[in-house]
Amino acid sequence: MTVTTTAWRAGPYADALRSGRGPLYLSRDDGWLLPLEVERWCDAPDAADLSVLGRCRGPVLDIGCGPGRLVAALAAAGRRALGVDVSPEAVARTLGLGGTALCRSVFDPLPGEGRWGTALLIDGNIGIGGDPAALLRRVLRVVSRSGRVVAECAPVDVDERCEVRVVDGRGGSGRRFPWARVGAPALAAHAAAAGWAVTERWEVTGRHFAVLARESSPPCR
Repeated sequence: MTVTTTAWRAGPYADALRSGRGPLYLSRDDGWLLPLEVERWCDAPDAADLSVLGRCRGPVLDIGCGPGRLVAALAAAGRRALGVDVSPEAVARTLGLGGTALCRSVFDPLPGEGRWGTALLIDGNIGIGGDPAALLRRVLRVVSRSGRVVAECAPVDVDERCEVRVVDGRGGSGRRFPWARVGAPALAAHAAAAGWAVTERWEVTGRHFAVLARESSPPCR
C-alpha cells in the first residue's frame, strides 16, 4: 500500500467524511494551507458540478470520487458510473447515496480498462500521486480510444509538486504524501506530455475545468 493510499484511509480525512463537515486542509511543512471543501463534497451537485456532468460521454469513471455526489447523480440519471477512491469512508458514503464505488487506487487494475467513455478528475484530483503527466498517462490506458477526461484545475496560474498532509486545524494530522496543483496553462502542458489535448475550457462559480481528448482527436474551436 502506497503512502498516498494510507494517508487518505484514516485520520482527519475519514473523520471529516464521517461527519460531513470540516474544517479540513492540505498542509505543507512551511505552514501553507489549502482549504478542502468537505461540506460541498458531501452536498448535492452544484452548478459547477452539473456543468461537468453535462459533458460526460458514455460510461463514466470518477477517479478519487470522494463521498460520491457525482457518481450518485449519474446513477440517478440512469448512467453507468463507477467511483474509485482509496478511502473506505468515501466508498461507503458513495454506496450509501446509491452509487457504485470501489476502494482502489487509479494506479491499480480497474474494471473495464480501455472502455470508459469519460474519466473525471474533479476537486483537485489532477494532483493525485504528485505527477499530473504520469496520472494522465495512466488515464490514457483506462478510457476508450474516443474517451475523454474532464479535469478541474486551480483558478490561478500554478504548477507545483509538493508533499502535504491532511490536517483538521485542531491538531489532527495525517501522513505526508505527494500532491500537485496545476492551473490551466500547466494542465495543458502536462496533458500534451501525456498524449492529450485540451478541447474545451470553462469556468463556473470560480471553478475552472477542461475537457481533454487524445491528441489525434480534433480540438473544438
